[in-house]
Amino acid sequence: MALVILRLVFVGVAIGMAVYLVQARQVAEDQPWLMFCGVIGAALTVIALDISVRRKQLETVSAVYFGLIVGLAMTYGASWALTPIPLKGPARDAVLWVTGLVLCYVCISMLLQTKNDFRFIIPYVEFSKEVKGLKPLILDTSVIIDGRIADVVETRIFDTQLIMPRFVLAELQGIADSSDRLRRSRGRRGLDIMNRLRANESVDLQIHERELPEFAGQPVDLKLVTLAKHLDGKLVTNDYNLNKVARLHGVSVVNLNDLANALKPVFLPGEHLDVRIVKPGEEAGQGVGYLDDGTMVVVEGGREHLNKQTRITVTSVLQTSAGRMIFGRFEELARVS
Repeated sequence: MALVILRLVFVGVAIGMAVYLVQARQVAEDQPWLMFCGVIGAALTVIALDISVRRKQLETVSAVYFGLIVGLAMTYGASWALTPIPLKGPARDAVLWVTGLVLCYVCISMLLQTKNDFRFIIPYVEFSKEVKGLKPLILDTSVIIDGRIADVVETRIFDTQLIMPRFVLAELQGIADSSDRLRRSRGRRGLDIMNRLRANESVDLQIHERELPEFAGQPVDLKLVTLAKHLDGKLVTNDYNLNKVARLHGVSVVNLNDLANALKPVFLPGEHLDVRIVKPGEEAGQGVGYLDDGTMVVVEGGREHLNKQTRITVTSVLQTSAGRMIFGRFEELARVS
C-alpha cells in the first residue's frame, strides 16, 4: 500500500510539474502538449521499470547513490580548482559537465566493483545489508556435483548466504563440456543443481564475480581457501584433500559427509532392528544388508536368509571415515548365545 501511495504521489507531482512547465512557456507555444505528454510518459516509464525489477539488490543501489554523492562532491571541488583557469561562459560549463560526468562514472564503477568489501557507516548509525547467519558459505565444485546441498538447503538448516565463485562455475562448465561421458554427466548434474538453487526464492545465492589479486597463478582449491579467508566465510566441500588444506589455513569447513554421518541413527549393542539381507558377506555365514540411509549392516548367520527381511540384535558399531558399519547377529543365534 505504501508503494501504491508513493507511485500515485509521484504521478501527481509529475502532472503538476508538466502543467507548470506548460504555463511557464518553457517550450514553444505551439507544442505545449508535447511537453506535457513527455513528462507524464517519463514518469510512467520510471514506474514501469520499478515494477519490472522486483528483486533489487541493496548493495547495488547503495553503490549508485553513494557514487553519485561522492562524484558530485568531487565535481564541486573541481569547480573551485578551475577558478584560476581563464575559462568563462560555455567553455567553463562544458569542462565542468565533462568533469562531473567522468567523476560520477568512476566513483559508481569503483563502488560497484567493490560493493562486497565496504559498508557505509556514520557515527551511531550503520547502513548495511541484513546478512543471514554469521558467515557466508562458499560452495565447492564437488558439493555442487554431489547434489545433496540442494536438499540440505531446502530443509532451512542453513539460514546463511551461499556464495558461488565465478571460477568454480567456469570449472563446472568445463566438466559439463568434457568429452568423457561420465564427467559430462556429472557436470550437467552440477549445472542442474545450480539452477535448482537459483530458482528457490528462499535461498540467498550470490555469484562472486570479483577476481582477487591473490588468485593469480593459484589452482582452484587454493582460490577457494583464499576467498573463504577474504569473505570470512565457511567452505562447503566433500573433497577430502581440500578439507585438510582449508583446515591447515584456519578456514572453517562444512563437510556434507560428516553432516550425513552425524544425522544417521545411533544403535547401541543389544538393540534390535529389522534389515533385509541382500548379499553374502566376506566371512562364512555372514550376510550384508543396508538401512534406508545407506548404513551397511553385517549380520552373522544371515547368509541363509538372503533376500529376506530379518530381525537382528546389534553386537557392535564401527565408525570409519567412509561411514558407519553395524555388526549384528541373526536373532535366533543371539538368543542361543
